[in-house]
Amino acid sequence: MQPFNPWAWRDPAALAGGYDQTGPEKVPRQRPEHSDGPEAPGPGTPLDLTGYRVEAIDGRIGSIDEASEEAGVHYLVVDTGPWIFGKKVLLPVGTVARVDHLDRVVHVDRTRDQVKESPAFDPDDFDRPDYRERVGGYYAESYRQG
Repeated sequence: MQPFNPWAWRDPAALAGGYDQTGPEKVPRQRPEHSDGPEAPGPGTPLDLTGYRVEAIDGRIGSIDEASEEAGVHYLVVDTGPWIFGKKVLLPVGTVARVDHLDRVVHVDRTRDQVKESPAFDPDDFDRPDYRERVGGYYAESYRQG
């Protein structure tokens, strides 16, 4: 088993195809006839997740304010709104369990408390390697703790 890399997507198929797990194989979801929402993008399509709702294991966190496609370091900046007093958090994409493009929801495999206790997003320092190491270390440790 490879070590957890918080800065890399874990399941690119979930992002590229809008898949739901329905058993041992993955089956593409069909767009409902009555839906006016966007269809899931095809493989290789650049994604803009800005505005998607973010759900933790135990409830809503907020919505995506910004997403990065920087080489080697992918992350989401999530605006938590009034939930934690307007705090923004930096979520490495390794925390993403799946993306539902039809409902515009990103599901992360962390609890609300784990996100709440994460290092604060600092717009002046988030490009610095030591800040990213601290954030990545926090999420890697929370991954090990289950």
